[in-house]
Amino acid sequence: MSQHATTFRQMHGGPGLLRFPNAWDAGSARLFESLGARAIATASAGVAWALGYPDGGKMPADAAIGAAVNIARVLRVPLSVDMENGYADDAKTVGETVRRLIDAGIAGINIEDGRDAPAKLAAKIEAIRNAAANAGADIFINARTDVFLASLVDAPQRVGETLSRGATYRAAGADSLFVPGLRDAGEIAAVVEGAGLPVNLMAYPGLAPAAELERLGVRRLSAGSGIAQMLWGQAGKLAQDFLDSGRSESMAEGAMPYPQLQALFAGR
Repeated sequence: MSQHATTFRQMHGGPGLLRFPNAWDAGSARLFESLGARAIATASAGVAWALGYPDGGKMPADAAIGAAVNIARVLRVPLSVDMENGYADDAKTVGETVRRLIDAGIAGINIEDGRDAPAKLAAKIEAIRNAAANAGADIFINARTDVFLASLVDAPQRVGETLSRGATYRAAGADSLFVPGLRDAGEIAAVVEGAGLPVNLMAYPGLAPAAELERLGVRRLSAGSGIAQMLWGQAGKLAQDFLDSGRSESMAEGAMPYPQLQALFAGR
């Protein structure tokens, strides 16, 4: 059984709120590890963009697995991989895909329902659990529900729908519940109290500070694609400035020194 999976599972019992800056490639993952991240999680959107695909299940499973294996290569801490919907509708196929991640020593995954019926994600979670058992291994399953993010039901029904789906995913074998788009303190408290699983939130405008989230009982906080989006924006500005003016100075402002970057990968 992977020691990384065991360590990652233990992290969800505390102490402290797990904070994931969400990497998109091996370089960003190694950088975040060097800054003190206790574990690394990927953002599917960031990985897709880095590989030249749009977000939203358009990236081939082989590309997602290849990226995960390359990221794991440079890390010493546990890695959790965002697998979107598992890149297939068929539960058995999803289980086989995740088995490849298990064999690569990946500690955990995110897998989401989107607009699919909860039963479809539950079947995928069960298939993943079976794949792990057949491998004599463990993998931490963070089940994401888009009830809030995609406004799947009317606002007054969202907490109840989230808890209903969370119970379904818990029964199928999920280890935590990811509820992006959940921001209201009262609703957060209700989900934390009723989920029966560690709750993961995503950084979002209007979300309370990390200390308050921890007080409310939230166990994980993810940056999602936010850091990647900020850097794409900065890269666009720098490239546009260079194309327009040919200036060299802007590329040196705030840049990480070359030797420091080189040192991140020495011996990896």
